[in-house]
Amino acid sequence: MIRYALLPAFALSALAALSACQATGPGNSAFKTSKRALPAMEQVALAARECWFRSNDADFRPYRMAPELNSFSGRPRILVVPKQDPNGRPLAVIEAHGDPATVDAYGPLMEQPIGERINKDLKRWTGDSSSCA
Repeated sequence: MIRYALLPAFALSALAALSACQATGPGNSAFKTSKRALPAMEQVALAARECWFRSNDADFRPYRMAPELNSFSGRPRILVVPKQDPNGRPLAVIEAHGDPATVDAYGPLMEQPIGERINKDLKRWTGDSSSCA
């Protein structure tokens, strides 16, 4: 009988854990594009590499990009991770899904001032421009 009493509590905690993974909340964004998910993320990844990381941009010096474009889930993505801990928890996730794709950006970095910069760049890059400014 005690096991059945814990079932509602377990269900609520599982639901809370799943909702924490959703790409909604402050600082999170979604951009529509005319491309499929993989080509959209390839364009975003190339632009991010050039504009944020290879350019030695001061805003992105503490971070590194970890592309995961070969996704079997149909959600290619890039992760922004700490430069000193590249295997650590992602600070920002930028992923695409659908056809035409929606590009989502979420994570703790999106709630920082740099999140506004990321959003501006993603809006430009999902609109078929790969320029840095």
